[in-house]
Amino acid sequence: MKIRPRNLLIVSFLALAGCNQSQQQAAAPAAPPPAVGVKAAETKGVARAYSFVGRIKAIQIVALRARVQGFLDKVLFTEGQDVKTGDLLFQIEKVQYQAQVDQAEANLASAKAQTVNAQLQFNRAADLVKSSAGTQSTVDQTRAALEVAQASVLQNQAALTQAKVNLDYTDIRSPIDGRIGRTTYTQGNLVGPTSDVLATIVSQDPIYVQFPVSVRELQEIRKSRRQEDGRLIKIDIVARLPSGEEYAHPGVWNYTDPQVDQPTDTLLMRGTLPNPERQLVDGEFVTVEVRERQQQPRLVVPQSALQVDQGGDYVLVVGADKKVELRRVKTGENSDTDVVVESGLSAGDAVIVDGVQKVRPGQVVNATPVTAATAEAKP
Repeated sequence: MKIRPRNLLIVSFLALAGCNQSQQQAAAPAAPPPAVGVKAAETKGVARAYSFVGRIKAIQIVALRARVQGFLDKVLFTEGQDVKTGDLLFQIEKVQYQAQVDQAEANLASAKAQTVNAQLQFNRAADLVKSSAGTQSTVDQTRAALEVAQASVLQNQAALTQAKVNLDYTDIRSPIDGRIGRTTYTQGNLVGPTSDVLATIVSQDPIYVQFPVSVRELQEIRKSRRQEDGRLIKIDIVARLPSGEEYAHPGVWNYTDPQVDQPTDTLLMRGTLPNPERQLVDGEFVTVEVRERQQQPRLVVPQSALQVDQGGDYVLVVGADKKVELRRVKTGENSDTDVVVESGLSAGDAVIVDGVQKVRPGQVVNATPVTAATAEAKP
């Protein structure tokens, strides 16, 4: 087939254009490595803490009851006030109980007089039998009379003691320091041992906080507290109020239930908290933190470096060859904008905190250290 000069010119032009394009592509520079921001994993002082849901519980709660029957003569407190041990709160009419005391004292005096007379009769009979002027049967009779009189003294002494106790029960006093609630009975009402509770006193300071801890969490707490030399790290019990505010007075851990609650697999823990301002109230819910008293050196990285997938937590690290590595890590609690790393990293490892989404493991990157302020702004 004969090629026309015009067609030959077009083919030559296309061939020349293709060669120029190939030369331009070969001469184009390669794309630079992606830029990422890194921050070295470092050791900081961190106080480990564990959070639980707890309830405030008064150390002492006393329900006041009448121990003798009678009409309320006086109510000597204001509902809701603080009371001290020994404060007089209620007073029951005393007339009948004072009369019982007076009667018991009189009976005791009479029994003592009879005892004195029986003693004289026995002594006289004993002297007479020695001189053969009396008989042994008379001695035996007077001895028995003396013993009956002595028993009567003991009996009346016991009756007097009981009468005095009943008289004392007419004064109802506070057995503890605390705050007294509403009174169930007012002045003039008949009360007695079968009556309802007169009022309830709740101790205020100090106060308990109780919270359940799973067996697994308890083992973790005990393990984390144990130092290499065998000593235990001291801990505080810190409460957070329903508003989220941290309660100003930390307490101490003082009790662990010896039995596990089988349905929940938890143990009841208890701490004691100061309550000088009466801010904590018996029965309220709070968040409880079991917190180390002093900070301990722990490895941390910014939270912005932590990534999660189906395999768990991981971070991307830039190695000495500028390549990205994926490191699986085991994390602990958060500390401000950092997170504690318990395993998987070493101090000084450069973890990527900026540009994580642009890179993949094995890729060469251009790493630039970032400041602490920049890393904290990234979570």
